[in-house]
This record gives sequence, structure tokens and C-alpha cells, in this order.
Amino acid sequence: MKRWIKWGLVALVVALLAIAVLRALGARKVQQTALAEQTARGTQTVIELAAGDLLPLQMQDLQRGLPVSGTLKAANTAFVKARVPGELQGLSVREGDAVKAGQVIARIDPAEYAARLRQAQLQADAARAQIDIAQRQYDNNKALVDQGFISKTALDTSLANLNGARASFEAAGAAADVARKSMADTVLKAPMAGFISQRLAQPGERVAVDTRIVEIVDLSRMEIEAALSAADSVGVRVGQQALLQVEGHAQPVPARVARINPSTQAGSRSVLVYLQLKPVPGLRQGLFVQGSLGTEKLKTLAVPLQAVRSDKPQPYVQVVENQQVRHVSVTLGARGQAGGQDMVAITGLAEGSRVLAGAVGPLREGTAVRTTSAAPAAASSQGR
Repeated sequence: MKRWIKWGLVALVVALLAIAVLRALGARKVQQTALAEQTARGTQTVIELAAGDLLPLQMQDLQRGLPVSGTLKAANTAFVKARVPGELQGLSVREGDAVKAGQVIARIDPAEYAARLRQAQLQADAARAQIDIAQRQYDNNKALVDQGFISKTALDTSLANLNGARASFEAAGAAADVARKSMADTVLKAPMAGFISQRLAQPGERVAVDTRIVEIVDLSRMEIEAALSAADSVGVRVGQQALLQVEGHAQPVPARVARINPSTQAGSRSVLVYLQLKPVPGLRQGLFVQGSLGTEKLKTLAVPLQAVRSDKPQPYVQVVENQQVRHVSVTLGARGQAGGQDMVAITGLAEGSRVLAGAVGPLREGTAVRTTSAAPAAASSQGR
């Protein structure tokens, strides 16, 4: 019995020791966890933001519009064609060469046309000589009729011969004019100033009438032909502005509506709208163009479209409050252009909030940030 009591006391002591050890280990673990959290807070990475990374939310004049696209082409183009058949000579211009209005581009071999012109001129001279002969004969016969030596019939015959000689001379003169025109047509001139975009024939070729020799384009006036639906075209007016992105150009190019086709296209029932681009170096015929045609303005709170993030169920923007990043869900509204950027109207955020630009990228909510000294100044200037 005494042995049993002894072993019971030993077990009780062991249990009490085990409980004390477990409590000590638990307290130590809590201390280590608290220390780790404190260390983590002390060593948290602080993101430094540049001046342009913070965008104050403010009212914007959104230019709403229609998406347009098309192929860039010169408003004025011309083909230099052969007006008379013959061998092509003197064609020296090539693609990319600049030409002036009236500049000689090429010639058609003039030998045959020069001979025809000389022949026509000689025939006209001969016809004039016949007029002189007929005129003298008529004058002589008239004098004889007046003296009663010959009948009036002979005078009528000489008058008819004179009129026939005059008609022959006029016909010969017209033939000489035709030959002179053909001779002039052997010289091919540029109808306008511009650049050679195509060379369609080679020297030495025998060309027919209306054969295309070269194409000239005037790059000083460029435009696109955009097809709009009948419903979209209702709000389009001449003079409305557009912002177009040209293939290969980093910056958008301003444009305006120059003309609107009064008729719809057969089959598609679309309306063609012609937008003239502002002259910008590097525009080339055939480049693909797309952009937005402004049809109305809307004043609203808006942020750049790139600043809105969609990696959560609801769209949100990243804002900076108390030097920390917050994710604020927003409701998206109308889209448009402002200051050359794609903007979107939002609700759910107060005016003046500091929104992170899309170029910053996604940051975890609660991330500490630090702004440079230029950021507040930039923000205040943008707010003004």
C-alpha cells in the first residue's frame, strides 16, 4: 500500500513538471512570433514613387467618339499616261523621286509625229495657194461678166471653186492642228508636284494610248476613308476632330473630318467619311490607321484606362492613403480621349484621391510607399 502511494506521488510530480515545461515552451513561441512580426514590420520594403506615378483624380473633358480605321492615302494622286502610241524615251525618274508640276517625265519618239506635222503644214500651204488661184480666176471672170464677154454661169463656177479652195484650206489647217497636238503629246509632263510612287513602264518599250507610265502622289495632304454604319454616321459633322494611330508612328496624329459621302455604299449600306490628317513627317500612302473620331464631350471624373486593374472580380484602382497602397473598387463608365490618352469615367472614389498610374504595376494592398519631393508639386499642378 505504501509502495502504491509512493508511485502515485512520483507520477503527480512528473505530470506537474510536464505541464510547466509545456507552458514555458508556449510562452517562448509567442515571444518568438511577436519578435518576428516586429522585425518584419521594421524591415518592410518601402516602394519609392516617381512624380508621374501619382495621378490626382479630377474632372476631365472626355472626348467621346467612334472607332475608325482605314488605309492612309494621298488626297491627290495622278497617273502620267501616254497620249499617243510609240517608243518610250527619256524616262529617268524612279520611285521616291520628287517632281515638280510641269516637269518633263518622258517622251514618245517624235520622229513620226514630226513628219506628219510637216506633211499637214505643207498640205495647208498648198490649200492656201489654191485659194489664191481660185480668187484670181473669180476676179477675172467677174470683170468679164461685167463687160458682157462671158455668161454669169462661168462666174458662178469660179465662185464655187473659190469656196471649195477655202474649205480645203480650213480642213488642211485643222489637220495641221491635230498633227501639232500629237507632236506636243509626245512630251509627257507631271500634272502636279509630288513623288513618284510607281514606275510602270521602261525606256524603249512601245506603249499604246493610255498606257500608264508613272504614278505621282502628293504627300502634303493625306487622308483615310473610313466606313461608318448609318447609325454611327448620324452624329458625324465636317470639322469634327479625331486622333489616329498610324502604323509605325509612336505618337497619335490629329485629324479632322474633311468630307462625308452623301450616298451610302451599295450592299453594306455604310457611309464613307474622309478624314484629313495633320501633315506629319513620315506619313506614307498605304499605312494602316486606326483611332477615334470625337463626336461629343463629357465632363466627369476619369482616370487613364491603364490605371484600372481587372485581376479581381470587380475592377479597382490603386490609391495611396497615409503612405500605403489601398485597392478601391470602382464602377466604370464612358470611355473617351483626354490629353491624348485613353480615359474612362469612374465612380466610387472621391475627387482628389491619388491614383497610381498603370505603369507602376500591381502592388499588394498595404504596401508602404514613399513619394519624391516632386510628386506633391506635380500632383498640385495637375489638380490646377
